[in-house]
Amino acid sequence: MSWKGGAETSILDPGSLVFYFPAPNTVTGEDVLEFHIHGGPAIVKAVLAAIAKVDPFFQSKTEPPKIRYAEPGEFTRRAFYNNRLDLTQIEALGDSLSAETEQQRRLAVSGTIKKLTERYETWRSELLYARGELEALIDFSEDQNIEESPRQLIASVEKQVKSLNSKITSSIKNAFKGELLRNGIRVALLGAPNAGKSSLLNRIVGREAAIVSDEAGTTRDVIEISVDIGGFLCKFGDLAGLRNSTSGITDEHNESACNIGVVEFEGIRRARKWILDADVIIVVLPIQPPIDKSQVCKVSVDPEIFRTLVQRDAGRQELLFVANKMDLVGPEANIDLSEISKLLHNIQDHDFPGSSTSQPLSNSSNKIQLEDLFHVSCKGDLTVGHGESVDSGGIQELLGGLSKTFTTMTKPEGLQDNQPHQVSREESLGASERHRQLLIRCQGYLNAFCNHVSFGQDTDVVLAAESLREAADCLAKISGKGEAGDVEEVLGVVFEKWGPLALPS
Repeated sequence: MSWKGGAETSILDPGSLVFYFPAPNTVTGEDVLEFHIHGGPAIVKAVLAAIAKVDPFFQSKTEPPKIRYAEPGEFTRRAFYNNRLDLTQIEALGDSLSAETEQQRRLAVSGTIKKLTERYETWRSELLYARGELEALIDFSEDQNIEESPRQLIASVEKQVKSLNSKITSSIKNAFKGELLRNGIRVALLGAPNAGKSSLLNRIVGREAAIVSDEAGTTRDVIEISVDIGGFLCKFGDLAGLRNSTSGITDEHNESACNIGVVEFEGIRRARKWILDADVIIVVLPIQPPIDKSQVCKVSVDPEIFRTLVQRDAGRQELLFVANKMDLVGPEANIDLSEISKLLHNIQDHDFPGSSTSQPLSNSSNKIQLEDLFHVSCKGDLTVGHGESVDSGGIQELLGGLSKTFTTMTKPEGLQDNQPHQVSREESLGASERHRQLLIRCQGYLNAFCNHVSFGQDTDVVLAAESLREAADCLAKISGKGEAGDVEEVLGVVFEKWGPLALPS
């Protein structure tokens, strides 16, 4: 690449390439000229300076320059205005640039191929057609000899709306699951002080991320660390140990006083909040070695653990249990699991309060079994398997159990579309939080429509049609294409169905 200024010619970058892409089949839909140059700072600076001098108004004091730097996001914005990208693709493009794990990459790629937009547009077309039928009923039912009675027509539209409503329900749930993949799955380590939570976190992340000490209550604040497990982005929280209060300070849940300090008390409060906001809770229970080798080993369960677990959202949060400190007793030790069994029984028998604000994950079995218990040694003295499959400390078995749990949590639900393939359901995970909120609003309008038509002969068709218009408008806002209230589109549906009839005079 060279620059010619007057009689002089200056080589800016030998071996560079220049490509010209004519509109409209370009990334922005406009003519594009690309310079492929070496990335040295001096070369880049020289080329940019030469480009500016090509502008005929480069030295003009009255005319604005014709060549300028692009504003942030300007190429993407032009691609949107020229119908090269829709809003869902633009959001997926941002996810692609920020993807850190394999699951995040797959999620982003699924959103860049217009399948989501096509689904939303199909649903919007269904609402548009249903609204057109109601509009035709309003305009022509009293003037024309219509084969279908108004009640039959309304019942037909209601059936279509209920079918669509079911699909949107599945899509909302899948969008919630997609957010877990996109933003990371929050995993809380719950246990009593000195249960080995910090040691377990260090073994999982493979480094000394948390301070480990024999002194109880070492962890005071929440330590949050991100790690890739099986392609899933996980955000682990090492929390202050929970323990019963016995003397000193009074907390809002326990009338008795406690012997813990103010700082640890605040750490426990923060730990409880983080646990109840988490997606997965790992309960770390230490194994107590017996005084006599002939006795069985017991697992200690602090009452604070049960008190915290019964406050969890059973429909959303998954539970795993870890029997820690196996190195103190050995892999062949006889362990008494009665305390854990009692804890599981009490949790399952407890009447869990449901949360109206959280979206339930229907793939969660909500059944806690002893199979969800993993035996771990954070010192690596416990060896499971042989040869290449050896698992020092049982950590890999725990990570495998976590990966299996994550897969179950994020498994997409079938939308029962005309695309029966698993890929179609997985694409719905690409819906963002913005999509989910608009789908919830859309569903609200569909429910309002069902309420309007539930009055039989007294149905207010005008209000029912308006509910469909609002619902379709929510779907249009997702992709950023069109408006549900376009008169031409509605009239097109009206005359498609009622065209053979004569217009009223």
